[in-house]
Amino acid sequence: MTTACSFPRSFVVTGACVMQTPQTEVSGDLYVSDGVFVPEAPDREIETISARGAYAVPLMVDSAVAQRPDFQHGIYDLVSGNSATFALVRRTVSEPQIRQMLIVDPDDLMAEYIDGHLEVWQGEATRPAGEDLIDSAARAMWVGTWEDAGRGLQQHLMPDGRYSETRGGRANAYTGRYWVRERRITYLDDSGFWAFGELLDDTLHHAGFVMTRK
Repeated sequence: MTTACSFPRSFVVTGACVMQTPQTEVSGDLYVSDGVFVPEAPDREIETISARGAYAVPLMVDSAVAQRPDFQHGIYDLVSGNSATFALVRRTVSEPQIRQMLIVDPDDLMAEYIDGHLEVWQGEATRPAGEDLIDSAARAMWVGTWEDAGRGLQQHLMPDGRYSETRGGRANAYTGRYWVRERRITYLDDSGFWAFGELLDDTLHHAGFVMTRK
């Protein structure tokens, strides 16, 4: 049994319904070693994450897939050789939700892993918001205002790990906390849901929004 204070890089997830791709559900265990999926258990002691009844789902959105070259379109799949970036969700997750807008209630989010790092456990973040942004490179990469002008969205990522969104000219339409790891971002909205995003070539993809720095 893992806890919120442990950050396993090598582990096995058992009992989950695995959405190997947004449209393909398979049964079987997920083995992770050094942050990537592997076909079988590593030749050393690893931690077991029991996820019976949960769904293991890739963290992706179609707009990010479309930005990548064709040969990279499969990198989000939960298969051997890919980064162990996924969520364990205690409810059915549909293909459109995975592809377009995955939002999860805290009670339903068992875990989130980014490159094998445990980001969320049992609906709670594993570290304080803003801690990631002590690093100057992370601040330079993330902090600022991101805009999808065509959809009337401005997302303000602040250096203390808080965010606010302006939608259709309405300030603070959504507010909350955020965490970053490499080019991934995880949001916990004050209204009570988790959401996810990815930064590709200075374009931030989140829940169908395609944002550039303003």
